[in-house]
Amino acid sequence: MTMHETPTVTDAVPLGPLERTALLTAALRAAETSRPDRLYTDPYAAGLAGAAGWALLAEIAAVTGRRTDESDVPSTPDFNAIRTRFLDDHLRRLTREAGIRQIVMAPAGLDTRAWRLRWPAGTRWFEIDQPALLARKRRRMAESRPSADLRTVPADLTGLDWETRLQESGYDPARPSVWVLEGLLYYLPPDEVRRLLTRIAACSAPGSRIAADLVNTAALTLPEMEPLLSVFEGWGAPWMSGCDVPERLFDQCGYMVKAVQPGEPGADFGRWPDPVPPRSARGARRVFFVHGSLRVPR
Repeated sequence: MTMHETPTVTDAVPLGPLERTALLTAALRAAETSRPDRLYTDPYAAGLAGAAGWALLAEIAAVTGRRTDESDVPSTPDFNAIRTRFLDDHLRRLTREAGIRQIVMAPAGLDTRAWRLRWPAGTRWFEIDQPALLARKRRRMAESRPSADLRTVPADLTGLDWETRLQESGYDPARPSVWVLEGLLYYLPPDEVRRLLTRIAACSAPGSRIAADLVNTAALTLPEMEPLLSVFEGWGAPWMSGCDVPERLFDQCGYMVKAVQPGEPGADFGRWPDPVPPRSARGARRVFFVHGSLRVPR
């Protein structure tokens, strides 16, 4: 069996609406891998996406085709490719230059960075997600070996006990960590976003880092976003929150961060097709890549 073939496994337990979006992300990464100008290579993505992932991608492609008028829907493939590469580079810097040896993917989805990238010796890689999705991933990655010390944590990030399960899996709250919240926050209500960020800060040591992506509030209501948002709502995974000043949000939850928009220096890679609206412009849709450190207690 080659890396690109889908293993003959049975995914008997159905995924919830939010977990199914991980299949879309895997299909997007497989499509990026097939491009001659790809920003990264994920040899596992096609097998993880399966037929269901490609079907979800077809729905997205039907509403996000590039047009020439001003109502152009945002380019999901370009956004996903830039986000993946941005976080790849960010995590490599933190492990190699800052010496962080605990990485927490929250949620993990069908991410394969623990396999497709090389990590320094002693790196522990924690994946938190719903049990059904982690089980599906474990079956489909059974013949591949991660390059980090992989620990899986079946848990609901909006539930009560993921901190306990994480520590039981070997996470050390006294050691610096980096948390990655990729493709999550806009699916949560605002109060859940704040609660989750605060809980992560509470179980992180000084020197810990965080990285996440989120959208602004206008992205939830602008007419040109309606076709894309309707697809997610139809899947049962509507976008529920946005933030116009992510620096303030993360500060309130215990972090000092910077926010960069796709297309700006460090988050472009020659692939962002849209003008980047200045932060002072009102009514523009925005995506933010947020990264920063746990704030030193005052």
